[in-house]
Amino acid sequence: MTRSGPRTSRRAGLAAALAALITALVTALAGFLTAAPQASAAVLTEVTSFGANPGGLRMYLYVPDTVAPRPGVLVAMHGCNGWAPGFHQGTEFASLADRHGFVVIYPQANKSANGMSNCFDVWSNEALRHGGGSDPVSIVSMATYVLQRYNGDPERVFATGFSSGAMQTLNLLATYPDVFKAGAPFAGVPYGCLGPAGCGDKTPQQWGDLARNAYPGYTGPRPRVMAWHGTADSVLPYTMLQEEIDQWTNVHGLSQTPATTDSPQSGWTRRVYGSGQVEAYTITGAGHDLPRTGMAAYAIRFFGLDGGSSTTTPTVPPAGQLKGAGSGRCLDVPGAATADATAVQLWDCNGQANQQWAATAADELRVYGTKCLDAGGTGNGAVVQIYSCHGGANQKWRLNADGTITGVQSGRCLDAVGQGTANGTRLQLYTCHGGTNQRFTRT
Repeated sequence: MTRSGPRTSRRAGLAAALAALITALVTALAGFLTAAPQASAAVLTEVTSFGANPGGLRMYLYVPDTVAPRPGVLVAMHGCNGWAPGFHQGTEFASLADRHGFVVIYPQANKSANGMSNCFDVWSNEALRHGGGSDPVSIVSMATYVLQRYNGDPERVFATGFSSGAMQTLNLLATYPDVFKAGAPFAGVPYGCLGPAGCGDKTPQQWGDLARNAYPGYTGPRPRVMAWHGTADSVLPYTMLQEEIDQWTNVHGLSQTPATTDSPQSGWTRRVYGSGQVEAYTITGAGHDLPRTGMAAYAIRFFGLDGGSSTTTPTVPPAGQLKGAGSGRCLDVPGAATADATAVQLWDCNGQANQQWAATAADELRVYGTKCLDAGGTGNGAVVQIYSCHGGANQKWRLNADGTITGVQSGRCLDAVGQGTANGTRLQLYTCHGGTNQRFTRT
């Protein structure tokens, strides 16, 4: 009989102990991996059943880990030969959704046009009219699904896209102005350009009529537009930007002359029309490759989605009158009008709804609950009016301790024209000087 020596016995004991230790560690680690909470990470997912889908589109959805209580909804669309997951990965909309809590829909197109595949339909009779069918109806179904599933805010539904997606952006604004409140097309063409009307040069009135006729009988507010185009675009000529401007300034009843022109970044030229209903960005030297880094953030700001959980009906302090120190009369909407672009005036204080102004947490001055005090420009003499609230800087005001009211965008003060005090005196923006025609008290 062979007897193990002391060294062999020790080795066997150590091996057994080591095996037992390893077994214990593996068991503990397995338990830890099973029981430890996993960090969540938002991912792009496909939704296969979202409602009517006459366009046969696929729906991809990005819901951030932290969703605002009443989130906005953004539809972001790729170009021809593109893919929804690629547009998700190659743009900054998802990272901005992470920051601000809105939800992003990435539709996947499947049509062919001019030898290219995966284009959005912006040429068929069905696609060019409200309720006609094809891709627009499918995209509206996607938006409706998200609004219902995530308690979204129907007053904050927006569209953006590149090339074919930019074309569909403007197509949606024309055919469904009751759904989409604003759009930001990157390197697109006007609504109807690829339809029977063609892309030939048209007057602003002709372009505007084309868009208005997409939804005959519609009388509600029209969506705002922020259009982008590169001067070196070899696929869709830069001249298309001006055609878009002509179309949508006419839709809004605005002059084709910009109210302001500036350069937010080197190589960018921004033109603002009216009080911000239409903005146009020229990107010097850019080709057919938008949006570039940083541009998506401008679109999100334009939409008002960078406010995260803010809604169109924020909790506000009680409304009150704003009485002029020099006149003793109140800031008033003439004739209790509700139409956009109605200029405000001074009038005998009467406590009626057209003199009740609520200062919101978003620095707005609201009347009737849905209309904002709005600056029609930034220079001295710029008209001050009411307009549907859209979150633009021209609708933000600071109520100062000395009684002056300063426009955030312009830095100028609310001012009674000509230091007037009579009923009907109009209000304007003017360089702040502290005079009694620039001071107001809340009553």
